[in-house]
Amino acid sequence: MILKNKKLEIHLDLPTENYQLSRFDWTGKLTAVKYQDRLVSGQELASSTANTHSGQGFYNEFGITSPLGFEEAKLGSWFHKIGVGLLRKEDDRYDFNKTYEIQPAEFTVTRAKDSIRLQCRSASINGYAYLLDKKIQLLETGFRIDYRLENTGEKTIATNEYNHNFLAFDQASIGSDYVLKFPFSIRPERFGETVNPEQRVAIGPQELIFNGTPQQPFFFSNLTGGATVAAHWELLNTKQRIGITETGSFKTKAVNVWGVGHVISPELFVELLVAAGQTKTWSRTYRVYEI
Repeated sequence: MILKNKKLEIHLDLPTENYQLSRFDWTGKLTAVKYQDRLVSGQELASSTANTHSGQGFYNEFGITSPLGFEEAKLGSWFHKIGVGLLRKEDDRYDFNKTYEIQPAEFTVTRAKDSIRLQCRSASINGYAYLLDKKIQLLETGFRIDYRLENTGEKTIATNEYNHNFLAFDQASIGSDYVLKFPFSIRPERFGETVNPEQRVAIGPQELIFNGTPQQPFFFSNLTGGATVAAHWELLNTKQRIGITETGSFKTKAVNVWGVGHVISPELFVELLVAAGQTKTWSRTYRVYEI
């Protein structure tokens, strides 16, 4: 499915198309974005199987470290992965990279001229149940994702959500032409985890820059050092003179960055605490522009 205007083109897979594994939200499969026919998104793996076996574009995920109800579920029973369905618990520790057995949730799709609405209704397991309602709206030079999570169960939903944002401009390798900026001070000594084996990523006061193309994956967690900050980042390519930003409607205290030679992924986490019978709403707005 494609949403398109004069400047922007958004490609989406419906919940039961292509990628159907247990990690990423099936209602969030924005596979590619083009700005004036220039690709601004990338993919997790540099292989032809990426569309069915890994993340790409602007895939999002709920509960990366502990999905809803995982701790209470007994071995061999089921727990929720929001936006996917029920997963069978096989170990005492959850692994987001593992492929779990899935009982898919119930999905509904409604298409409009400049938007698409996707709903995911879960079964009720161990007192947990929900309705996820998502609208992806095409804007003049960007797009917005509106989320509505309704707790239809008996227990409080406590989880988080982020968008992985697999980015690259015209498939150009990550390197000295790229700058990733944040609206807060970056202090490496306060990071939760630092993986920078080749030292190709240099950390500035409020930005990440590159002194070469990484051949191995890099990763930084908790860039805010635990402080609550505005949910925002800006990625620029100074050679191609193009940029993209994401702005959340929420404050965040969890910002991660993952990447490798062909792609970079800034991640803004939103914490979700939704009591029984209550609803939580939030949004992510993206803008693409020429420098």
